Amino acid sequence: MRLADIVRELDLKVLAGPALEKKVAGGYASDLLSIVMANAKENQLWITLQGHQNIIAVAVLVELAGVVIAGGVKPDPETEKKAKEEGINLFTTPLPVYELAGRLYKLGVSG
Repeated sequence: MRLADIVRELDLKVLAGPALEKKVAGGYASDLLSIVMANAKENQLWITLQGHQNIIAVAVLVELAGVVIAGGVKPDPETEKKAKEEGINLFTTPLPVYELAGRLYKLGVSG
């Protein structure tokens, strides 16, 4: 599934979206950066509650399809700026992590 389809289906707010045609290989949900670095896979969509700019560094390192900040958390202004600089797709949603993960799964995005 393409990021653009997920954004449309789940009404995600796009903060940085340079590559919305990118295919998503799966999903990953965690707030521990070290766990994401160790276990997330390339082209997965990462769901987190973190809003600081270190999430962008992790997304670059792992080569993630994008990052969704869930639960209505507002990212730091530096985070949005860094996402644009690094070419990382960054989204927000008011949905809680659990509900967002469930909706992604229903759309066919597995872990």
